[in-house]
Amino acid sequence: MDAQKNVNGSGSVEKKVVVPLLVLATILAGMLSPMQSAVNGQVGKELGDGNASAVVSFGSGLVVMAIIILARKSTRQQFASIPSKMAARHLPWWNWIAGCCGAMVVFSEGASASVLGVATFQTTLISGMVISGLLCDRFGIGVPVKQPFNFARILGAILAVVATVLVVLPSWQAPKVVALAILPFLAGLLAGWQPAGNSAVANETGSMLVSITWNFIVGFSILGLALLVRVMMGAVQFHLPSAWWMYLGGPLGLLSIALMALLVRGLGLLLLGLASTAGQLIGSVLIDWLIPQLGAQVYLLTVLGALVALIGAGIAMIPSAKKKVTVDELETH
Repeated sequence: MDAQKNVNGSGSVEKKVVVPLLVLATILAGMLSPMQSAVNGQVGKELGDGNASAVVSFGSGLVVMAIIILARKSTRQQFASIPSKMAARHLPWWNWIAGCCGAMVVFSEGASASVLGVATFQTTLISGMVISGLLCDRFGIGVPVKQPFNFARILGAILAVVATVLVVLPSWQAPKVVALAILPFLAGLLAGWQPAGNSAVANETGSMLVSITWNFIVGFSILGLALLVRVMMGAVQFHLPSAWWMYLGGPLGLLSIALMALLVRGLGLLLLGLASTAGQLIGSVLIDWLIPQLGAQVYLLTVLGALVALIGAGIAMIPSAKKKVTVDELETH
């Protein structure tokens, strides 16, 4: 009996030590998202075009994923099976184009992050994702069981809207800036069903790595085609970024996905979601504050809006705390 108590006691102590460390690691991992936004925003600023910036970001990520996929025979075979699986139509067609949502997020980074500031961009993006997640749960998009609206979920959605209003208030007299803030908000709304599509493709092909690669191919193809047409029409001139770090947007996104997939096993979805959201918002404010060269000013309302977005996300997640979630559902773009 004493031995059993010692075992249980040591396990409890170990959990008390490990969980805070995992939460801290998740907060740090969450900071990769605003870093990606900052990189893509600066690429968009240098190239003068959000579309071109998104092509660079997706292209760099696609190169990394191609290397990973080609390195193993099993993933090569799983990837080669995609055409036949699409032709079989076992999976609704919209699941195969979930990469469009990631394309919208990355496009909005290149088009607006450098103007809005990383903190404002991430807050409006997260707010859109909170509302999108609630709607997807309500209508059963990508979830096995529909979850009706309740007080907590409605409050979370309201706080998401309040957070968006707060972070754009300092720029209310600049209509162009306010209009740009709509881009990440819309991207967040679209991103709600992307994990469901990517998870479905992963189940169909038998590999999340293949699903992520396909996600990058779809996004890169759409963005690349749009850029090619615009270049041919003379609407834009494209050139590759001059600095090496400007190619890190795609790899940073991939690293974030990989770390979240590892950390969810020790934390579960609720803690992971809260910690990663906190990391995104804390990292956003720190980037704008510590790197004035980016040209973004951190206002008190910006910080307040970020806090409201975090609270809203936390409240909206509470009803889903008991839901069993797989690693596949964490992939965003």
